[in-house]
Amino acid sequence: MGLSSFDPAFHELRPWNEGRVVGAKRALKPQQVWAIRFWLDQHRRLRDRALFDFAIDSKLRGCDVVKIRIGDIVAGGRIRDRAVVVQQKTKRPVQFELVEPARKTLLAWLERRGGTLNDFVFPSRNDYMGHMSTRQYARLVREWVTGIGLQAQDYGTHSLRRTKASIIYKATGNLRAVQILLGHSKIESTVRYLGVDVEDALELSERTEI
Repeated sequence: MGLSSFDPAFHELRPWNEGRVVGAKRALKPQQVWAIRFWLDQHRRLRDRALFDFAIDSKLRGCDVVKIRIGDIVAGGRIRDRAVVVQQKTKRPVQFELVEPARKTLLAWLERRGGTLNDFVFPSRNDYMGHMSTRQYARLVREWVTGIGLQAQDYGTHSLRRTKASIIYKATGNLRAVQILLGHSKIESTVRYLGVDVEDALELSERTEI
Protein backbone atom coordinates (compact mmCIF):
# COMPACT_ATOMS: atom_id res chain seq x y z
CA MET A 1 0.00 0.00 0.00
CA GLY A 2 1.02 3.64 -0.34
CA LEU A 3 2.57 5.60 -3.15
CA SER A 4 5.59 4.72 -5.23
CA SER A 5 8.18 7.44 -5.77
CA PHE A 6 7.45 6.98 -9.50
CA ASP A 7 3.75 7.86 -9.08
CA PRO A 8 2.75 11.33 -10.34
CA ALA A 9 0.88 11.92 -7.06
CA PHE A 10 4.00 11.22 -5.01
CA HIS A 11 5.45 14.62 -5.83
CA GLU A 12 2.21 16.35 -4.79
CA LEU A 13 2.39 15.07 -1.22
CA ARG A 14 2.79 17.80 1.39
CA PRO A 15 5.46 17.37 4.08
CA TRP A 16 3.93 16.14 7.36
CA ASN A 17 5.25 19.24 9.19
CA GLU A 18 4.25 21.86 6.62
CA GLY A 19 2.72 24.79 8.47
CA ARG A 20 3.51 23.32 11.87
CA VAL A 21 5.84 24.67 14.53
CA VAL A 22 8.36 21.95 15.35
CA GLY A 23 11.14 21.82 17.90
CA ALA A 24 11.29 22.47 21.62
CA LYS A 25 8.29 24.11 23.24
CA ARG A 26 8.81 27.37 25.08
CA ALA A 27 9.15 27.54 28.83
CA LEU A 28 6.70 29.80 30.63
CA LYS A 29 7.86 33.11 32.07
CA PRO A 30 7.12 33.84 35.76
CA GLN A 31 4.38 36.35 34.90
CA GLN A 32 2.76 33.77 32.61
CA VAL A 33 2.82 31.18 35.41
CA TRP A 34 0.94 33.56 37.69
CA ALA A 35 -1.45 34.54 34.88
CA ILE A 36 -2.40 30.87 34.39
CA ARG A 37 -2.86 30.42 38.14
CA PHE A 38 -5.15 33.45 38.25
CA TRP A 39 -7.11 32.18 35.24
CA LEU A 40 -7.59 28.73 36.80
CA ASP A 41 -8.65 30.21 40.13
CA GLN A 42 -11.04 32.59 38.38
CA HIS A 43 -12.69 29.64 36.63
CA ARG A 44 -12.68 27.55 39.85
CA ARG A 45 -10.72 24.72 38.26
CA LEU A 46 -9.24 23.23 41.40
CA ARG A 47 -7.99 20.01 39.80
CA ASP A 48 -6.28 21.90 37.00
CA ARG A 49 -4.66 24.33 39.43
CA ALA A 50 -3.29 21.40 41.45
CA LEU A 51 -2.10 19.70 38.25
CA PHE A 52 -0.44 22.87 36.98
CA ASP A 53 1.33 23.61 40.29
CA PHE A 54 2.47 20.01 40.61
CA ALA A 55 3.84 19.93 37.05
CA ILE A 56 5.76 23.19 37.53
CA ASP A 57 7.34 22.14 40.83
CA SER A 58 8.04 18.49 40.00
CA LYS A 59 9.61 19.20 36.59
CA LEU A 60 8.49 15.71 35.53
CA ARG A 61 7.67 14.52 32.03
CA GLY A 62 4.00 14.33 31.20
CA CYS A 63 3.97 10.51 31.35
CA ASP A 64 5.22 10.71 34.96
CA VAL A 65 2.95 13.59 36.00
CA VAL A 66 -0.25 11.75 35.09
CA LYS A 67 0.83 8.55 36.85
CA ILE A 68 1.66 10.10 40.21
CA ARG A 69 -0.12 8.33 43.07
CA ILE A 70 -1.45 9.86 46.26
CA GLY A 71 1.05 7.83 48.31
CA ASP A 72 3.91 9.37 46.31
CA ILE A 73 3.21 12.85 47.65
CA VAL A 74 1.26 12.29 50.89
CA ALA A 75 2.62 11.15 54.26
CA GLY A 76 0.90 11.38 57.62
CA GLY A 77 -2.08 13.24 56.19
CA ARG A 78 0.02 16.06 54.74
CA ILE A 79 1.66 16.83 51.41
CA ARG A 80 5.37 16.04 51.42
CA ASP A 81 7.90 18.85 51.07
CA ARG A 82 9.98 16.51 48.90
CA ALA A 83 9.19 13.34 47.01
CA VAL A 84 10.94 10.76 44.85
CA VAL A 85 9.61 8.94 41.78
CA VAL A 86 11.16 6.55 39.27
CA GLN A 87 11.00 8.08 35.80
CA GLN A 88 9.21 5.98 33.22
CA LYS A 89 11.59 6.91 30.39
CA THR A 90 14.94 6.41 32.15
CA LYS A 91 13.93 4.06 34.99
CA ARG A 92 16.02 6.32 37.24
CA PRO A 93 14.74 7.90 40.48
CA VAL A 94 14.46 11.67 40.62
CA GLN A 95 13.72 13.83 43.63
CA PHE A 96 11.63 16.98 43.53
CA GLU A 97 10.31 19.62 45.89
CA LEU A 98 6.76 20.83 46.44
CA VAL A 99 6.65 24.40 47.70
CA GLU A 100 3.84 25.95 49.71
CA PRO A 101 1.51 27.07 46.86
CA ALA A 102 1.63 23.60 45.30
CA ARG A 103 1.16 21.83 48.63
CA LYS A 104 -1.85 24.01 49.39
CA THR A 105 -3.63 23.39 46.10
CA LEU A 106 -2.77 19.68 46.08
CA LEU A 107 -4.17 19.26 49.59
CA ALA A 108 -7.37 21.09 48.65
CA TRP A 109 -7.75 18.91 45.55
CA LEU A 110 -7.10 15.64 47.37
CA GLU A 111 -9.56 16.53 50.14
CA ARG A 112 -12.18 16.98 47.45
CA ARG A 113 -11.03 14.02 45.34
CA GLY A 114 -10.75 11.48 48.18
CA GLY A 115 -9.21 8.07 47.55
CA THR A 116 -6.53 5.84 49.02
CA LEU A 117 -2.74 6.16 48.96
CA ASN A 118 -2.62 3.77 46.00
CA ASP A 119 -4.99 5.84 43.86
CA PHE A 120 -3.82 8.24 41.20
CA VAL A 121 -3.77 11.92 42.11
CA PHE A 122 -5.28 12.86 38.75
CA PRO A 123 -7.77 10.16 37.73
CA SER A 124 -9.08 9.55 34.23
CA ARG A 125 -12.43 11.10 33.41
CA ASN A 126 -13.47 7.81 31.75
CA ASP A 127 -12.08 5.35 34.31
CA TYR A 128 -11.89 6.72 37.84
CA MET A 129 -9.51 3.94 38.86
CA GLY A 130 -7.14 4.79 36.00
CA HIS A 131 -4.96 7.85 35.56
CA MET A 132 -5.45 10.84 33.30
CA SER A 133 -4.04 10.24 29.82
CA THR A 134 -1.11 12.24 28.51
CA ARG A 135 -3.37 13.31 25.65
CA GLN A 136 -5.89 14.80 28.08
CA TYR A 137 -3.06 16.49 29.96
CA ALA A 138 -1.81 18.01 26.69
CA ARG A 139 -5.32 19.26 25.87
CA LEU A 140 -5.54 20.92 29.28
CA VAL A 141 -2.20 22.66 28.80
CA ARG A 142 -3.47 24.05 25.48
CA GLU A 143 -6.57 25.37 27.25
CA TRP A 144 -4.48 27.04 29.95
CA VAL A 145 -2.07 28.82 27.63
CA THR A 146 -4.76 29.99 25.21
CA GLY A 147 -6.80 31.11 28.21
CA ILE A 148 -4.19 33.80 28.89
CA GLY A 149 -3.71 34.72 25.24
CA LEU A 150 -0.66 32.62 24.29
CA GLN A 151 -0.31 30.68 21.04
CA ALA A 152 -1.11 27.00 21.64
CA GLN A 153 1.44 25.76 19.08
CA ASP A 154 4.30 27.35 21.02
CA TYR A 155 3.60 25.48 24.26
CA GLY A 156 3.02 21.93 25.48
CA THR A 157 3.42 19.68 28.50
CA HIS A 158 7.21 19.98 28.17
CA SER A 159 6.82 23.73 28.67
CA LEU A 160 5.80 23.02 32.26
CA ARG A 161 8.74 20.66 32.76
CA ARG A 162 11.16 23.27 31.44
CA THR A 163 9.73 26.32 33.22
CA LYS A 164 11.23 26.11 36.70
CA ALA A 165 14.45 24.56 35.39
CA SER A 166 14.92 27.48 33.00
CA ILE A 167 14.24 30.03 35.74
CA ILE A 168 16.75 28.33 38.06
CA TYR A 169 19.38 28.23 35.33
CA LYS A 170 18.94 31.89 34.41
CA ALA A 171 19.13 32.90 38.07
CA THR A 172 22.16 30.78 38.99
CA GLY A 173 23.89 29.51 35.87
CA ASN A 174 24.22 26.17 37.68
CA LEU A 175 23.80 23.53 34.99
CA ARG A 176 24.73 20.69 37.32
CA ALA A 177 21.88 21.57 39.70
CA VAL A 178 19.41 21.72 36.83
CA GLN A 179 20.71 18.38 35.51
CA ILE A 180 19.97 16.75 38.88
CA LEU A 181 16.52 18.33 39.11
CA LEU A 182 15.56 17.15 35.63
CA GLY A 183 16.97 13.67 36.20
CA HIS A 184 19.28 13.80 33.17
CA SER A 185 22.13 11.27 33.13
CA LYS A 186 24.37 13.52 31.01
CA ILE A 187 24.90 17.25 31.34
CA GLU A 188 24.97 17.49 27.54
CA SER A 189 21.29 16.55 27.59
CA THR A 190 20.60 19.42 29.97
CA VAL A 191 22.50 21.84 27.75
CA ARG A 192 20.42 20.81 24.72
CA TYR A 193 17.20 20.78 26.73
CA LEU A 194 17.62 24.32 28.01
CA GLY A 195 18.93 25.56 24.69
CA VAL A 196 22.09 26.89 26.29
CA ASP A 197 24.26 28.66 23.72
CA VAL A 198 27.25 30.97 23.50
CA GLU A 199 25.11 34.03 24.19
CA ASP A 200 23.93 32.52 27.50
CA ALA A 201 27.50 31.73 28.48
CA LEU A 202 28.67 35.26 27.68
CA GLU A 203 25.82 36.85 29.63
CA LEU A 204 26.66 34.74 32.68
CA SER A 205 30.32 35.70 32.34
CA GLU A 206 29.49 39.39 32.04
CA ARG A 207 27.50 39.27 35.28
CA THR A 208 30.47 37.81 37.13
CA GLU A 209 32.99 40.27 38.51
CA ILE A 210 36.35 39.29 40.03
